Amino acid sequence: MQAFWMSNVSMNEEAKQTVVFSHGLDGEPWGTKVVALAKVAEARGLHVESLDYRGMEAPARVEKLLKFAKERARPLILVGSSLGGHVAASVSSQVPTRGLFLMAPAFFMPGFEQYTPVPGRCPIDIVHGWNDDVVPAQNSIRFAQQYRATLHLIDSDHRLTANLGEVCELFDLFLRRLASG
Repeated sequence: MQAFWMSNVSMNEEAKQTVVFSHGLDGEPWGTKVVALAKVAEARGLHVESLDYRGMEAPARVEKLLKFAKERARPLILVGSSLGGHVAASVSSQVPTRGLFLMAPAFFMPGFEQYTPVPGRCPIDIVHGWNDDVVPAQNSIRFAQQYRATLHLIDSDHRLTANLGEVCELFDLFLRRLASG
C-alpha cells in the first residue's frame, strides 16, 4: 500500500504547473528572494524548482535551463533575477513557456546590448527598482516597451529585498492572472 501512495504523490507532483527560478550572478538557488517567492507559488498549488548556476557563465546557464525545460512535457513559468532574468527570457523563446516574471533583468547591458534576448510569446511581468545601480531601470523600461511587458517600477535597489513583500504581492498577482487566462 505504501508504494501505491508514493506513486500517486509523484503523479500529482508531475500534474502541477511548475515554476522554475533562475538566480542572479552572485545569487544562490535558495536565496532570500527565491524562498519568499517559492512560498507564494506553493500557496497557489504550484510545484517549485530552483536551478543552481553558481560558478557558471551565462551560456552554460542558458543550456542548463534549456535542458531542464525540454525534459518537461508542459509549459513552465520562468522566474529570473538579474542575470537569471536574462537566462529565463532567452529560454522562453525556445520552449513552451506559460509566463515570465523577471526581477531587475540584465537587459541592454553596455557592450552586450546585442545579446538581450527576444522573449517567447507569453505574459511577461518585470519588477525593477528605481534605485538600481547595477542594471538601470531604463533598461527594463526599454524592454517592456519593446515587448509589451507589464512593468512595475518600485522604490528599491537591484536586489529588491528591502521591498520583498511588495515583490511577493506582484508575483502573486502575476500568478493569479496566469491562472485566469
